[in-house]
Amino acid sequence: MEMLTGGTALTLAGVLLGTLGTLTGQHLATRVENRRHQWERAATERAERKAAIMDFLGSAQRMELVLDRRSLGLRDAVSTDEEALHELWLATKAVELVCADATARAAQNYARALHARVRGATVGEAGAAKRERRHAFMEAARGELTGRR
Repeated sequence: MEMLTGGTALTLAGVLLGTLGTLTGQHLATRVENRRHQWERAATERAERKAAIMDFLGSAQRMELVLDRRSLGLRDAVSTDEEALHELWLATKAVELVCADATARAAQNYARALHARVRGATVGEAGAAKRERRHAFMEAARGELTGRR
């Protein structure tokens, strides 16, 4: 067998180092790309949760307006009440689809309290329940959007 000459050994060492450098670079690039992808996915999911929460809050606010108008003796048409209830429950379903279970339950509880008030539950008792459930939903939504699920 022939012995490796100094030049051949250096050439093989260079090839080996080049290969290791290429593999290391590819590994690092893949890790960076994976992290970027995870970050983008998390940002997209957060945006979906935020949109669902904002839609729910908009529907809940519409129901609050209906209730406020009633308390002032101003009546909306029954169809307006029904449309507002429909929008509220539809928005609740969107929260259920994209948010954590605790946030979805809080949205359901708040929607039930609003529904009960619209359907004529006693004001004092239902009003306290509505406030409690609104607060619980806001806390759950805040946790959802800040990552404290």
